[in-house]
Amino acid sequence: MSKVTSVKTFSQKPADVSRRWILIDAASAPLGRVSTEIAKYLIGKYKPTYTPHVDGGDYVVVINAKDAVVTGEKETGKIYYRHSGFPGGIKDATLKEVREKFPERIIENAVKGMLPKNKLSDGRMKRLKIYAGSEHNHAAQTPEKVEVK
Repeated sequence: MSKVTSVKTFSQKPADVSRRWILIDAASAPLGRVSTEIAKYLIGKYKPTYTPHVDGGDYVVVINAKDAVVTGEKETGKIYYRHSGFPGGIKDATLKEVREKFPERIIENAVKGMLPKNKLSDGRMKRLKIYAGSEHNHAAQTPEKVEVK
């Protein structure tokens, strides 16, 4: 009989989490592709230490949100809804209107929809920093630029 060694499944602890800073340019690819890359880094699913119940993702800085690329008729056809909570309090805005007033919301809504709906999603969204232009306040963290294809 041969001796069988048991291999334990790795489970990351919250104290073992190491976070990087990632820089993504929203004008480099379509909105959906950019959003999936952002979600991947926020969740930390690309890391070999990924554990579903531990938030092991990275900080993500997104620049050029006002230049986010969309295809087809989405500029006028895509509608964002929000509700105040009061009767008759629903409001809508097209992607073009949102881009003029709050360009950060385009990326924010797309990424939020791609994250798992659980207790970790609020913390992940707080690590997402979105800027309308090419300037950002996180040069001191030396974020790594990631190309989105």
